[in-house]
Formats: sequence, C-alpha cells, structure tokens
Amino acid sequence: MTDTNTTRRDVLKGAGGLGAAGLTGLAGCTGGGGGEGGGSVEVLHGWTGGDGETAADALTEAFNEEYPDTGLDMNPIGGGGNENLDAVVANRLQNDDPPSTFANWPGPNLARYEGVLGDVSDLWEEAGFTDSHVQEAVDLHQYDGTFRAVPLGSHRLNCLFYNTSVVEEAGVDPDSLDSVSALVDALETVSTETDAVPMTHGASGTWTTTQLFGVTLLGTAGYDGYMNFVEGSPSRDDVQAAFESLATIFESYINDDAASIGLTESNQNIIDGNAAFIHQGNWAAGAYRNAEDFEYESDWGFKAFPGTEGMYTLHFDSFLFPANNPTPENTRTWLEFVGGEAAQVAFNQYKGSIPTRTDVDMSEFGPFLQETAEDFADADRRPPNIQHGLGITADQRSSLNDVISGEFSGPYDVEAATDGFVDAVSS
Repeated sequence: MTDTNTTRRDVLKGAGGLGAAGLTGLAGCTGGGGGEGGGSVEVLHGWTGGDGETAADALTEAFNEEYPDTGLDMNPIGGGGNENLDAVVANRLQNDDPPSTFANWPGPNLARYEGVLGDVSDLWEEAGFTDSHVQEAVDLHQYDGTFRAVPLGSHRLNCLFYNTSVVEEAGVDPDSLDSVSALVDALETVSTETDAVPMTHGASGTWTTTQLFGVTLLGTAGYDGYMNFVEGSPSRDDVQAAFESLATIFESYINDDAASIGLTESNQNIIDGNAAFIHQGNWAAGAYRNAEDFEYESDWGFKAFPGTEGMYTLHFDSFLFPANNPTPENTRTWLEFVGGEAAQVAFNQYKGSIPTRTDVDMSEFGPFLQETAEDFADADRRPPNIQHGLGITADQRSSLNDVISGEFSGPYDVEAATDGFVDAVSS
C-alpha cells in the first residue's frame, strides 16, 4: 500500500471530524487474513436499522446461497451518512489492516483513496459489466481510467415523501407543489390545520442538512445553477436563495428535536403519522417497505422535490477493492456477485434503491421502485449529488459540512453559510 498518510488525511476529512481517539474506539475489528486469496471476505458497511439492516441481511443470504463454500464476514458500522464507517475504514487503512472490501461511493469520492484501491478492470471485462450496467455507473466507478469498485444499486436524492393521512387532513395536494415556495406554503398549511410536524428533519449529523441544501438549490436555481455550483462556478445569489428557503423551513416548520435525532428517527415520524413531509433519498422508502401495515399510496406517497420534476439526482451504493487485500480472490468473487442480478434484486428491493444493471426484472420491487426505475430511464437530467460523493470532492464535502455545523445549525446565519459554501466549491 502506498500514500497512506495522504489517504488518511483525505479520508478523515470525510469521517465526521472524528479524531484519533474516536477512530480507535470505533474500530474494534480486525481483518480476516486469507493467505493466497482465501479466507472469509470481510465486508464493512453502514447499513444498520431502518432501511439498511433488512437489505444487508437479504444480500448476505443471497451470497451464501450462491457461494456456500466462500466465507463471508459482514461487519456493520452504524451511523448516518457513512460517517462512522469512514472513520473505521480510515483507521484500518492507516494501520495496514484493510478489510476485504467496504461499502462507499464512487465518482470524485474515489480520489480520497488514491494509492489504496486496486484494479478490478479485468473483472469488469470478464463479467461483462460495462455492457450490463447504466453508463453513469461505468463512468463513475473508474479512477484515472481504471475500475476500482463495483456498483450495487442506485439511489435518487431529489425525493419528497409524505404521510397520506396528514396531508389529506391538512387539505394539501402534494402533486400541486411545483416550487420550493409552494412547498413552504404547504408547510404553513400543515402547521395551521393539523397537530403534525410539517417537515421532519434529523440533524444529529450535518450530512442531512447539506443534502437538503443540494436539493433545495436544484429546486430554486434549476439544473444549470446547480451544476454551476458543482463545477466550481457558483452564483452567490443562487446559494443565498437556497439558504433563505432552508432558514424559513428550519425556523418555523421542523420538529423541535431535530438537532438530537438522525435519519431513522426522523423517518419514523412519517411512519407514525407525526409528520407530513420528509426530504430524503429513496432509501426512506426502504424503511416504509419494511414497516408493518404502511403501504405505498394508501399510507405514504412520493413526488419529486418541488422544482426538480423531470430530474433524477444520482447516487450509487458501491463496494471498493483495497489493493493490499487480505482475501483477493474471494473478494473478487464478492464483487462479481455484487454486480450481478441476484445481488441487485436481493438488496435494492429492501433498500429503496434500483439496480444499476439494465437487465433486471423489476417485478419483485413493488410499485414505488418500479416507478423510480421508469423515472430514471425517462429523466431529462441526472445531476450528481453533492453530499454522497458524485458531484464534488471529499475535501469540498467536508468543508460544506463544517459550514453547516458552524453557521447553519441554529441560529441559521444565511450570509455566513452562503459565503462558506461559495468559498468551499469555487475553483
């Protein structure tokens, strides 16, 4: 392994600001050595509770059924936005104790692991992945022209979910919400007509707010304004307008305990009928599918985040291949499985995501994910997300989250947050 000092610095910037003591406390796991590529495949991932645990269990079961003679050690590291997972991975890489593979994000995010990831280009060729996966997956799983990871599924981030009973009680028609200002008006109506929280939010980690900024920017500035931000030429007026909308929502319409809860608890407010709306990636729907007596359309619904209709904000769940691999051959078996149909059906139907393969039968996925697959195929634009690795670098993302923590976690300083975001991404 080479360049471990640089890699550790880059990884830590995306690991939620945890220092060395926090890393040591989180690690608590060792690699499963395997000689000439044998041994159990140690898989680090962040899918615990809510939408993730059921999906991870289904993935494990499918692998064990297909490869009963290959050992598998699934090692879940809880915590939203991959923050704890990133910290554990950073610690393991720094200590020259890499796992066999770990779940993470492709695109610009791969740069944070420069010098650490191995080449799986031959696997892509032998498995026919370049022909069987969507083009964005083919493009974004390469670093310097070499494949370093394999995709498991695709999430959409420009989602607005709602509890059907609450919005009906408020007299709000979600399908009519075609702008961020219309959403704010609807939140006011929910506030005055019901006892429910207009928009539930979990902000115990900064990533949820950075993610909400991204979709708000897309909804207010449009595709071009959003891409200008991602590509390093942000309009200060566009960024400020997005923060002004967020400040209005946060000051008047979110739950009082937002700062102390995370995604899972926040999403439970929708399931329990305590809130009208939530913005999240479509993993939120994975939790709805796994809940009892909570059915699509009759109990919950979805629309594209207001102002982003016709777009699909792109995100991938993927597995990365460390070069200094304790079980190289068995790890490659895992990666080939991950990119295959059995894995993508087993995992994504419960995770609230869709396969990146183009040849998967969607009949097992339920109506919401079938519609999501159609939306992906029909999307006019597929902008890369900001918070989850595809649109900006890990350093930039870390800077944005620092700005949220320092300037936009209550009180909400629009001017300072705007300056911080503009500076963070400007070329």
